[in-house]
Amino acid sequence: MGMSNNATETGKRSGRLQQIRMIVGVLRQADPKALPIVIGAALGTLALFVAAGLVFGPPWLFIPLGVLFAALVGMIVFGQMAQRAQYKMIAGQPGAAAAVLKSMRGNWTVTEAVAGNRSLDMVHRVVGRPGVILVSEGPAGRVGPLLGAEKKRISRAAQQVPIYDLQVGEDEGQIPVGKLQRHLMKLPRNLNKAQVMELNDRLRALPQKMQMPKGPMPRNVRMPKGPKPKTR
Repeated sequence: MGMSNNATETGKRSGRLQQIRMIVGVLRQADPKALPIVIGAALGTLALFVAAGLVFGPPWLFIPLGVLFAALVGMIVFGQMAQRAQYKMIAGQPGAAAAVLKSMRGNWTVTEAVAGNRSLDMVHRVVGRPGVILVSEGPAGRVGPLLGAEKKRISRAAQQVPIYDLQVGEDEGQIPVGKLQRHLMKLPRNLNKAQVMELNDRLRALPQKMQMPKGPMPRNVRMPKGPKPKTR
């Protein structure tokens, strides 16, 4: 039994190391300056603690603390840089916004491709404490009607709940995929948990109106987890 547990733990550590090596490779490819920035942030933090130890003393107390904080800062910066690299890699691909939405922390219910067309423009539905958020992917000139039709379709089930519509893309007025999560986290919290559950039940009862055409959807993309965003 003990050998089995040890083998499991060894396998988990090996998997984590393999994942870190993969992310490091992605970082090097996407931004050659990323790893030097991570290392510089960690060494800079350590240098501050060493200097504080020499000035205020005792050094034997400040240096171990500096090592711990340097590792923490390095991990935080590494997570942020990895997340940016991942956003850069998936930007413009059909389903990129869905991948970001599904990776978000917190009480969010994501329903992919509730509306779409043969050009792989699509609308995703997100339910959370702000209410209903419709998130489109595609050129602004094509997704406007999709958003309008879906908003009209769910308005009766949503009742008085706010419905937000966001366009993700690179056109003027659209939200870049890398800023989507931050934008959603800034929306006001209009509902409590019970109201969110009730809203989800009403929307699930709506008939499914479409089948998405086959195409490249990055469903297996896993966004690196950065620092947990603050919720209100």
